[in-house]
Amino acid sequence: MQMMVENKVIELVGADIYQRENCILTDVELSIGQGEFVYIIGKVGTGKSSLIKTLNAELPLIKGMGSVAGFQLRSIKRKEIPHLRRNLGVVFQDFRLLTDRTVYQNLEFVLKATGWKNRTEIEARIIEVLIRVGMEGKQKKMPHQLSGGEQQRVVIARAILNDPMIILADEPTGNLDPETSQEILDLFIQLNDAGKTVLMATHDYAAIAKKPARTLICAKGQISDSEANKTMINFESLLEAN
Repeated sequence: MQMMVENKVIELVGADIYQRENCILTDVELSIGQGEFVYIIGKVGTGKSSLIKTLNAELPLIKGMGSVAGFQLRSIKRKEIPHLRRNLGVVFQDFRLLTDRTVYQNLEFVLKATGWKNRTEIEARIIEVLIRVGMEGKQKKMPHQLSGGEQQRVVIARAILNDPMIILADEPTGNLDPETSQEILDLFIQLNDAGKTVLMATHDYAAIAKKPARTLICAKGQISDSEANKTMINFESLLEAN
């Protein structure tokens, strides 16, 4: 059953989620409101990443209805996808930083690609987001000179450059140690406290115990919506029950 949600910024109705020709999730009913913090949990291969890629229009929505930040996923045109993505900040497990460019150049590339032209404004925005994620003074570093946690902070900085309303995070702590994972989770909590909608796919149950929240469970080709929003969740038992 779909939860009643006000001020929806993400909605799927009767949606089938595909990865190439394979249907991964069927008949998905999902509504997420502005300012919510929502987890997606599930075993490897249950559709968490495919769901996020569909919301980002990286994978097409073939069946059902989908709306993200006011854009209709079934009818979105290729030229409209960059406009959708300006309302989204996407954080990947594998960072996807440009390895031949400095931190500053990685962020500058995104701003220029999304229409920023004024050099002073670009520099000011880059410094602002680096401070926000605790990476001030690191703009001249190359990605290989940074730890995994530092690289993920740069990825989060990249995701918030254009002040998106929605943050999509795909296993953002998957390659990090427990202490660093908590630090990265704290950044997402801060972004949510500032009004961002956060949708985070994760299997890092120890880390997210710090912030119990609404939890979507991917299992056996379906998504179920945990009602235990503000209480500690026994994740393993939920997964086994589905």
